[in-house]
Amino acid sequence: MFYLLISFLVTVVLGFITLPILKKAKANQIIRDDGPKTHLTKAGTPTMGGIIILVTILVLSIVLCFQFPHILPFALFVFAFGIIGFIDDFRKLILKNPEGLLPKYKMLGLTIVAVAFVVYLQFGLNLGTEIFIPFLNIFFELPMWLYILFSIFVILSCTNSLNLTDGLDGLATGIMVIIMTFFTVVSVMYNCLEMSLFSSIVLGSCIGFLLFNLKPAKMFMGDTGSLALGGVFCAVALYLKLPLVLIIVAGICVVEAISVIIQIVYYKKTKKRFFKMAPLHHHFELSGMTEWQVVWMFWIITIGLCVIGYFIV
Repeated sequence: MFYLLISFLVTVVLGFITLPILKKAKANQIIRDDGPKTHLTKAGTPTMGGIIILVTILVLSIVLCFQFPHILPFALFVFAFGIIGFIDDFRKLILKNPEGLLPKYKMLGLTIVAVAFVVYLQFGLNLGTEIFIPFLNIFFELPMWLYILFSIFVILSCTNSLNLTDGLDGLATGIMVIIMTFFTVVSVMYNCLEMSLFSSIVLGSCIGFLLFNLKPAKMFMGDTGSLALGGVFCAVALYLKLPLVLIIVAGICVVEAISVIIQIVYYKKTKKRFFKMAPLHHHFELSGMTEWQVVWMFWIITIGLCVIGYFIV
């Protein structure tokens, strides 16, 4: 609880320091012309705000690593993902390169970091290849090669799914607050002190950032934040041997990613749109729901999914 509060306060202070810097740098959000018209008013909102989450997590993890050394590699993993997102944001928003970091280079960077982290889990921590099977309440041991491939897939897919979810004021940040509350509680249940501390640091930073990200958002996290936070819940889930439970509690992110895949495949085959717009949150907006209604609906669903997750672990 102490580090959650410290993380919250550090993030809030950094937010007030960083916001005018981003405004001065004109690191403003790029708004899609084909999106909901209500989003056009967000064009001047600074993004790249995820940097304050990154700094908070890294600094507090460095402080804690002298007593809990395994926390630092997790923070460095998250920081690496955030740096990849930062490069993409910087190229698009500061250098005004609309392509940003090319997708193939972004995916290559994420894959290299993901491989390094999974290797660390297996050969640095000797974590083992067991994963918890929800509803059956058993741990199933995978062959090493399959576990490594599976873990890399979980990291890349879940990270990108949170990135896609980050499209409405407070949506992705609020979902992360709920999911990290779940993982903090589960870490305490499992008597995993290091993960409970790390999760509480992330939770505090997300709550702090939410103050700037609630509608009307004063700041967006950008890829800097969404890629980093996507890496967070993957890392914690893998450490706790709960990647399949992650798919449940982060169900909204999974559905958002699936909606994009469906939209692309359907359009290629029919030249028509399956949804009015993808990801799914935009479809609901264009169907008549307000931004706040969509955000609250997704938050409530995530709370329900986390309650289910709590009772099955």
